[in-house]
Amino acid sequence: MVLNYIWVAFFVIAFVVALGRLLLLGDTDIFTELINATFDSSKSAFEISLGLTGILSLWLGIMKIGERSGMIGALSRWLSPLFCRLFPEIPNGHPAMGSIFMNLSANMLGLDNAATPMGLKAMKELQELNPQKDTATNPMVMFLVLNTSGLILIPVSIMMYRAQMGAAQPTDIFVPTLITTAVSTIVGVTAVSIAQRINLLNKPILLLIGCISLFFASLIYLFSRVGRDEMSLYSTLVANILLFSIILLFILWGVWKRIPVYDSFIEGAKEGFTTAVRIIPYLVAFLVGIAVFRTSGAMDIVVDGIAWLAGACGLDTGFAGALPTALMKSLSGSGANGLMIDTMKEYGADSFVGRMSCVARGASDTTFYILAVYFGSVGISKTRNAVTCGLIADAAGILAAIIVSYAFFGN
Repeated sequence: MVLNYIWVAFFVIAFVVALGRLLLLGDTDIFTELINATFDSSKSAFEISLGLTGILSLWLGIMKIGERSGMIGALSRWLSPLFCRLFPEIPNGHPAMGSIFMNLSANMLGLDNAATPMGLKAMKELQELNPQKDTATNPMVMFLVLNTSGLILIPVSIMMYRAQMGAAQPTDIFVPTLITTAVSTIVGVTAVSIAQRINLLNKPILLLIGCISLFFASLIYLFSRVGRDEMSLYSTLVANILLFSIILLFILWGVWKRIPVYDSFIEGAKEGFTTAVRIIPYLVAFLVGIAVFRTSGAMDIVVDGIAWLAGACGLDTGFAGALPTALMKSLSGSGANGLMIDTMKEYGADSFVGRMSCVARGASDTTFYILAVYFGSVGISKTRNAVTCGLIADAAGILAAIIVSYAFFGN
């Protein structure tokens, strides 16, 4: 129900703001811009879905090989001692465990093209355990928040944008982004755990947190001793090698288990096509809502209001220039990237605002896009507290981005 209210609110707020601009400012073009935004975003939604078709077919075909060969089942059994703490309602050894792990691993490596198909596969398997097909289960909510919180180890795309914009040190946002996205994920998981009464204070979870912390510390130490050119090269190279190795491993495992690898791939690829078609209405709905909200100027009003409130409280308002990117990232990934680039153009890639916009962009993922695509792929209409917990993680990421940016880049 929360998702329904938010979607309706986009249109109502957009209409009120647009009407105000017409009556108070004489902006006679605003409603034409709104209509054009609805058409353009509808077209974009279809193009996104069309672009996903090939990627979904590829990765769901590979996952079908892993499923038939027993590799996903084996992976699920290995992960059960850990994942059963976060997803206590998933039976031990269920294939969903393996798909969830593959999705989260791809997300952490910044492999978006691989993460989405694996996530959709995980949602399909979680839906098989769902007694109420239109209502999100506890494991679905936890899985979605883990995705929307956007834990990523190396923000390759953001560093690439900074390099293109002429930043003297494109990688200087690496450590701040790593800290910020970790805060967002921890807060998101904690919010879901409180809502679902999951005890996180147990040995496997604490051991995982310790290992992740050690890994983060090692990454920070390694990248602090490597130049920016080498960092970009090595991070991209490692990610691509891992990605191709996963594909090859699944195929060779299938050959070893003597399953019809090609036929299995084709069967899974067909599922990818139908999934891409199924999510089109959900993408259209939310991309249109987001487009009219942004085009009306409502986003600018929210940003200006936050800046005024901060100033009234005696706080520094230097962060306000990065707020559009920070707020847009929950709504649209491409929109947030565009605003991040515009911010670096206006203020400079090495300015405080330019750097903070990059840190805020990497703080978490696109909450509403992920919710629309993942829940839409399995027909979930009642999302329960997934939106609330996802937005809590987003808010924590924005706050962390502001604080961390002042600590690293403030005067």
